This record gives sequence, structure tokens and C-alpha cells, in this order.
Amino acid sequence: MVEKLELAEPHLAGWLSSLGLGVEYIRSQGNTLFYRDDQGTDVPVLDLVGGYGSAILGHNNPEIVAYATSLLDQGTPIHAQFSRHPYANDLAWKINGILQREFGTDEHYSAVFANSGAEAVEVAVKHAELDRVMKLAELTAEIEAHLDEAREAVRSGARIATDGAADLLGPDAAPGDAGDIDGLLDAVRAANSKRVSARPVFLAPEGSFHGKLVGSVQLTHNVGYRTPFTALAAQCRFVPLDQPDALEKTVAEERRTVLDLTVEDGVVRLTERELPVICAFILEPIQGEAGIRVLDRAAVHRVQEVCATIDCPIIVDEVQSGMGRSGAFFASSHLGLQGDYYTLAKSLGGGIAKAALTLIRGSRYRTDFELVHSSTYAKDSFSTLIAGRTVDLLEADDGRAYRLATERGDQLLAMLGRLREEFGDIVKDVRGKGLMIGLEFHDQSESGSQIIRDQAQAGLLGYLFAGYLLRVHAIRIFPTASATNTLRFEPSVYLTDDEIALADKGLRDLIAVLRKQDGETLLHARA
Repeated sequence: MVEKLELAEPHLAGWLSSLGLGVEYIRSQGNTLFYRDDQGTDVPVLDLVGGYGSAILGHNNPEIVAYATSLLDQGTPIHAQFSRHPYANDLAWKINGILQREFGTDEHYSAVFANSGAEAVEVAVKHAELDRVMKLAELTAEIEAHLDEAREAVRSGARIATDGAADLLGPDAAPGDAGDIDGLLDAVRAANSKRVSARPVFLAPEGSFHGKLVGSVQLTHNVGYRTPFTALAAQCRFVPLDQPDALEKTVAEERRTVLDLTVEDGVVRLTERELPVICAFILEPIQGEAGIRVLDRAAVHRVQEVCATIDCPIIVDEVQSGMGRSGAFFASSHLGLQGDYYTLAKSLGGGIAKAALTLIRGSRYRTDFELVHSSTYAKDSFSTLIAGRTVDLLEADDGRAYRLATERGDQLLAMLGRLREEFGDIVKDVRGKGLMIGLEFHDQSESGSQIIRDQAQAGLLGYLFAGYLLRVHAIRIFPTASATNTLRFEPSVYLTDDEIALADKGLRDLIAVLRKQDGETLLHARA
């Protein structure tokens, strides 16, 4: 039998196989994935990846599977676009109720549905840009009305103030009589024509990850993901939030103005108005790809203050941190951060469906957006009803799932903390909140083992560790993509003490091998 040539992402498939990660999983349940060995035996693997945060209630949660089966048995209509979707409205109300409870607000948020986290981010970005463009049109119309008023005022005897106007018209002009108003109006319009064409700019913290689509990839800090596609979308300025004045400086550098004329007490004066060019500030309350880093509450407060001064909306990306993983539905609620937009996905689909949505503050919502944005699968009955059931399960028993995320997360953090205390020469840091935790190893780019050194210098050390843990200990865990010395832990809320003990045993063995600088064992050893 001729072996099929690998056509489905062949490079990635080969790379996974080289590290012992090229495993086909045939079944899943809870925190366990199963593959079949050469003897045909099902081998259980402890899955601490959890679909990168997509399985807060575990793989194939029985209640969600039963509900999904019932929906399919009933013939739920997947493709019924451009019709009423009351279940979508029900889900929006459920999540609004949670948002209002966690943030102590009574404001409502409109919901736009999507299929993935990156798409939900694109929805937020598109809406923020539509809002900016509409504000710009409103500002332009207002200025044009002011210019007409200024012309009429001058013709009725008002004088033109020389301050500002002379600089705009040039050194040879002598403004002061009615004949100069047309020249001044032309100069204002010409200057504004250039200014209003400025491209929008987004702001984000350093370390941000918001997806890899054309728009969202420009909001992702990793230059390897972003740089090849720089010309395709609006640009983003990345701000180091650990530097208190960095955001204010960045905003000052990006701020733009347009010209206007005012008439007061018989005098026409040239003034400047704020130009809406900074489209939005986007952030993750817990940065996932950056190595599981919880944002600092004081830094987040500064972001809120600065954005308020320029009416810049804040997009809170809860794709990975939301849905209860932090011990609250919204991780941003721990930081006192109420955003203008929220994006949700991953666990929203209960580990079964592809579901996502973007919440938009009612006071900012533009109904025109519904006419310029759509998605074939978004808001379909199957995924949306499953999302609703998932929210119900998270909220059940007075939010027991949130309490479990906190309790199980504390247990996991305690175990990893002991590793940090015992093996500080190997383990650099342990951090996170709830069931979103990172274990960072010290840099090994100067290792005495060529295998370890080469993998570290290539930024692949965490994948070397992942291959070893899978082959030898049947533990599935991966590093964060932009900080590959950090292993991420995102299991379900049903993580058991025995599973934590198994992870402890495997990690201790990994650390022992790494202490010996035994690259051959890390790369080739099997159970």
C-alpha cells in the first residue's frame, strides 16, 4: 500500500512528528485524550492544554453532548440566515446579566455573533472603525457648517482674528477684511483634507495576541506573525504598560487635529479640534501567548484614564481568559476593567461547537454595523443554543464552576509553586489566575547539550519539553507561542487531585532530566 503524501499542512505535520507530538487522538473525555498504540490499545493522555482554553467544562461534557445530540435529533435549522433568532437574544441577555453583576453596571451591551475568537476581534475592530468613520463624518459636517457661518459673519461685518489665520494663509496675506474669508475657507478645507485622510491607529500592550486574521494579526505583538502582512491592515502601537508614562507619550505622538472656525463677539477665530484617529485600545486581562501574564490593576487603571481623555474605546479580549477560567466569568472584572467591547469564544461553545460573540456597549453601538457585517455560520441555532447551555452550566449552583476554577487553580498553582521553590535553578517563575497558569523555565540557550541549546536558540524549547512529557508520561501540555520557555496549563474545572499529582510527577522527571542537560533523553526517550 502506497503511503499518502501529506497535503494537510505538511511542514507542521513533519515538525510535530520529529518531536514526538504527531499523535492522532481518537477519543476524549474530561481532561483526557486517547490515542491508539501499535498494539491497538487505547492510551489515555492527561490533557492540560484544554483546547487552549476551549474546554472549561472538559472534553465531551456529557450534559452538553446530550443536549447537542437532542438538537440534531430535532433537526435544528443550522442554515436559516436572515430570520428571527430568539435564542441568540436569550444568550445576549444571559451574558448581559452576568456582565452587569460582575461590573456593577446597568448598561446593556448589544451582541454580534461570530465563529472564532479572531473573528470576534475583527468584529470589534470593524465596529470601532465604523464608529470612528461616522464620528469623523459628523465632525466634518459640523466644521463645514461652521465655515458657512464664518463666511456669513464676515460678510455681515465680523473681523478675522490674525492669530493662527496668518500662519495658515502665508506670510504675504493680510487677513482682516471680508475679502480674505474665501481664501481662509479654502486654506482650512485644504489643510483638513490632508488631515482627515490619516489612517487609523490601534493601541495594545506589548505581548498582546488577538488572532492571525488580516486585521487581528496587526494587533498581535509577535513580529513573526505580524510583519509579513503589515501592508494589509491598520497599524498598531504596542505600549509597555510597566512604564507609567509610556501610554501618555504614545497617545501624544499619535494625536491629530483638524481646523475649525468659530464666531464669537464679532470675531472669527481659527481653532483646532480633536481628530478621531486612535481607533481603539485592545488588551487581554490575562495575556495568554505572552506567557500567561495577568495585567497589573494600576496599569489597567491608567489605560482607562488615558483612553477617557480622548474618547478612545477599550476592547477587552476575553477569548481565552473569559467563560469562568479566572474564577469569574470575565477575568477583567478582577481588574475593575469595564470595556466598551468584549470578545468571547473558545469555551463559549462548550468544547463542542464553534461559537463566538462580540459585546458592544449600548452607548457606542452603531446599528448601521448590522448592514455592513455578516457571517454565514454565526448565530446559527446549533452553536448558539449550545453556548446558552454552556453559560447555564457555568452559572448553575450559584456559580459552582467559578468556585471550582479558583479552587482547582489554587491547587495547581501550589504544586507548581513548590517546583519553583525546590528547583529555582531550572524553574524561573510560576504565575496566573484560576485555571490559566504559566510555568516558566530559565533560558537554556547556553546549555552544554547541543540538542537543548539548539532548541532553545530556535525558540522551540517548550515544544521539546512537550514531546518528552507526552512520550514518557502521557501528559499533553504546550508552551505559549510567543514565550516558548513557558508551559501553559488550561485544564477544565474538573481537574482532580490525582491528575495534579500525575502532572507533578511528570514535571519533576522533566526537571531532573533538564538538570542533567540530557538532550538525547528529552528528544528520544519513550515510556
